[in-house]
Amino acid sequence: MVHSYMTLRQPFRRFLTALGVLTTRPIAFYLATLYCVLWFVFDRASLNWNGVATAATLFMTLIIQRAERRDTQAIHAKLDNLLISHDKASNELSQIDKMQPEEIERVRADTQAKAGL
Repeated sequence: MVHSYMTLRQPFRRFLTALGVLTTRPIAFYLATLYCVLWFVFDRASLNWNGVATAATLFMTLIIQRAERRDTQAIHAKLDNLLISHDKASNELSQIDKMQPEEIERVRADTQAKAGL
């Protein structure tokens, strides 16, 4: 039963990861802008200060998400370069960013256990 539960969670985890990546793309800004324009056109009465704050929060979230994604990608590129240049490094680590967060946590825990941390 636990195995089937875990199997059902995998597609949902992949979906959430894909959605997180999608929010870092320029299309997310275009969709948010379209949403705000449509909100203004069709329900101008509800676009008060609370609505403006909601829209501003949405855009700031997208900006922060994009900046974090850029920084993460830069760190991964640098680490991949270090792993490639180091003879004793495991090649498996260069593909770790394709794993789900829970799988990465397990790899880190295993690595720390091997190192005695």
